[in-house]
Amino acid sequence: MVDEKPNRYEHQDSLPIPTYDEAISSRLSSSQSYLGPEEVSHDAERQALLTTHRPHQRNGYELPTVESARSSLDFLPSSGGSSRRSSAEALRREIQQMDIEEPGDPNTRLRASRFSKRITSLTHSLSSINLPFRQWLPSGQYLRAKIPSWPRALRFQPNWIIVGRIFAIFLVVFIIWLFFISDLFIVRNARMNNMFDPEKLRTYVLNHIDADNIRHNLQYATKYDHMAGTEGSYSHAIWVETAFQQAGLERVGLEKFEVYLNNPKVGGRRVAIVDPPELQWMAKLEEELVYPVEWAAQQTPVFHGHSKSGNVTGPLVYANYGSREDFEHLANSGITLEGSIALVRHYGTQGDRALKVKAAELAGAVGCIIYSDPAENGFVKGEPYPKGRYMPDDAVQRGTVALSSWVVGDVLSPGYASLPGERRREPVANNPALVNIPSIPLAWRDAQRLLQAIKGHGKKITDIKAIGGIPYVEWWTGDSGSPIVHLMNHQDEREREGIYNVLGRITGVEQAEKSIIVGNHRDAWCFGGADPGSGTAVMLEVVRIFGELTTAGWRPRRTIEFASWDGEEYNMIGSTEHVENRIEDLRRDAFAYLNVDVAVSGTDFKAEGPIFATALKRVLDRVKDPRDDNRTFRQIWEENQTTMASLGSGSDHVAFLDLAGTSSIDIGFDGAPFPSHSCYDTFDWMNLFGDPGFQYHKALAQIWALLILDMADRPILPFDMNVYAQEVAKYVNELDKYVQSKRTKSSSPAIDLSSLKSAAGNFIISAKRFEDWGGAWETTVRESGGFEPNTLAQQRIAHNSKMADFETNLLDIDGGLPGREQFKHIIFAPPLWDTSGTVCFPGVRDAVEEGEWELAQRQVEKAAGILGNAAKSLIA
Repeated sequence: MVDEKPNRYEHQDSLPIPTYDEAISSRLSSSQSYLGPEEVSHDAERQALLTTHRPHQRNGYELPTVESARSSLDFLPSSGGSSRRSSAEALRREIQQMDIEEPGDPNTRLRASRFSKRITSLTHSLSSINLPFRQWLPSGQYLRAKIPSWPRALRFQPNWIIVGRIFAIFLVVFIIWLFFISDLFIVRNARMNNMFDPEKLRTYVLNHIDADNIRHNLQYATKYDHMAGTEGSYSHAIWVETAFQQAGLERVGLEKFEVYLNNPKVGGRRVAIVDPPELQWMAKLEEELVYPVEWAAQQTPVFHGHSKSGNVTGPLVYANYGSREDFEHLANSGITLEGSIALVRHYGTQGDRALKVKAAELAGAVGCIIYSDPAENGFVKGEPYPKGRYMPDDAVQRGTVALSSWVVGDVLSPGYASLPGERRREPVANNPALVNIPSIPLAWRDAQRLLQAIKGHGKKITDIKAIGGIPYVEWWTGDSGSPIVHLMNHQDEREREGIYNVLGRITGVEQAEKSIIVGNHRDAWCFGGADPGSGTAVMLEVVRIFGELTTAGWRPRRTIEFASWDGEEYNMIGSTEHVENRIEDLRRDAFAYLNVDVAVSGTDFKAEGPIFATALKRVLDRVKDPRDDNRTFRQIWEENQTTMASLGSGSDHVAFLDLAGTSSIDIGFDGAPFPSHSCYDTFDWMNLFGDPGFQYHKALAQIWALLILDMADRPILPFDMNVYAQEVAKYVNELDKYVQSKRTKSSSPAIDLSSLKSAAGNFIISAKRFEDWGGAWETTVRESGGFEPNTLAQQRIAHNSKMADFETNLLDIDGGLPGREQFKHIIFAPPLWDTSGTVCFPGVRDAVEEGEWELAQRQVEKAAGILGNAAKSLIA
């Protein structure tokens, strides 16, 4: 059989040989075909993000010009028509068009072959070097002649070419090792992320925050109520998780804890006047429907989180703001509260609603009603909703009555995480975090009837500070002869209800184990327009921006962790359980926690956390006031002589700072009162009165994102130890004044604060020496053209760790505050009872408040010792 396959060795017709011009033109055309449209057009915005002082780096990372890195899932409002990139596939196409070396790129293989050629060239160069003493070395022929001959059977004949090559390889490796070990190779700061100009990164962030995206985020976040432990909250968790995933965050997932929560039973709440018969009346309790009945949005019932179940009756007594002083004043006026129902109003001299209920309990009351008075938040202040920003007459301020100042987190697992399957549980009965009398919130519409009913009972109130703004009321205290009120509060109490944090991260390239943690809580008492929806909407936009940066190849020096907390409204539960679950890791590796709760409820910027003062001012200097484009927020800050307040209580920074010792900051735009914790806190309220145009949301997103960049990416952690030291000295002086004000009796022993004052003075000295090193580092790197030797980089990293460890060193880890040992920080903690606004050195203050002077002195000495040791560790 004849093989019909052509002979491949047979002569074939010759292919035409191109001319020189044809070959050149063809090669140029082929080369250009590898470039995408962005490379051909030299997109100025993305090229500007690359470091301008490294032009020789052809293969760098460039930032995309898109507005969103997320695909267009229907239920993600910010990925609608406002996004320039319609899908993840479009994002990948754009990346392929960027001047980036992707794994598997032919250019990468080309670069590898070029590198091997350089190695080969280097070996040839080494072999051709003419050493000056080479003429005195014996030749190879001379050496072979002198070496004795072996019998042929025993003779070994090596392959000298192979030996020579092996020797050359070892020589090259040795030279490279020598260069590195002797620090002759200068390591460029931040490795991968140094290909991005930090200044242009900040400019990109400023220019690409999108107010419309934030608006869409909030519109979706407020579509339905999402109280912790409900389907609405879980649905929100899935929504946020998806947004994290689409932004390209790593290790995205839900973190579940099983915690104690309560909800009202159907038909289980009642406030009514039951005696005398002619005054019988029952409160409406619930707010009017905010949205039409046909809407899917459901309003949450009016109740207090973590309130005591109970069914009680008693005479009604009005106790102003419900502070211990208010109840003491009533007792001194001959008004007994034993067996009574106390009626108190929000705000005032006791801002914590749980402590109002606790004070009523200690005074002998069997129940407590808290109402919202229009003098603080209503028509007395201005137009109520829907014509204005204030609460209408039927609005009710829900909230928790857990004693957050005493126990934070899950009240049945203080000090340890309430993980699924955790067997250790504290009992509900006599729990130190729970009040022991039932309570309920009320609108002033209903409180009006109660106040009218006690006219003529007890003492007529003449003190203007105790008179509210409810119309058609003659203000009396009430007494044991007041009309009898029935308070019923039956709660469905669940000891293991699931809550879900949402977590995601961007891993750092220099110190991946060190974290900057960014958090906002997600759960709300109803729709949560301002609290916390504004914060959630802003955080999702910040996440989107950082997702775009990472898509372009940028990485921070330190890891950035993003967290959406659940259960904050009940008792900061989600964040606290997270902290307790990884307490040792956080104490070792968490550098900072950046918190936003209510992002926007007005136009006044506020911030708490003095160690961040300098970094925050630098950020504020870049962000313009939406009302005046010629002024930055730093100018406004300094014109108003605003200072960084010490961190208080009531939000998710508490566990990070007071339990883990992580330096924390809380920021947001504040303003006049709004319908807080009511179902009138909606998207419509925000759109009409809170922030029309969402420009302050945009400004906060810019501030937050720039602060994250500073914390995660500056070579030296931008804490200001000098400012912190000066503030601590002020705290000591304020403590001295507080102690003196409490020594009302001449028999009270004096408290000696000299040791604490000395420790604060030593902190100032240590902080100055510590900060001097940072200045010297900057000078050294600047004078070397921006290069940093390995040894100096290691010193800088150690310097940063010392700075971050300082806050952890302020913890009394083996002790804690007497009576509430969960709190470990010696300078900051929620106030036990004091509401003066200053809560520094809580161990001393608690003891003074209770008149335990010996304990107060011991707390002074303990605080002085811990502060002194922490200051020494800075310069050790």
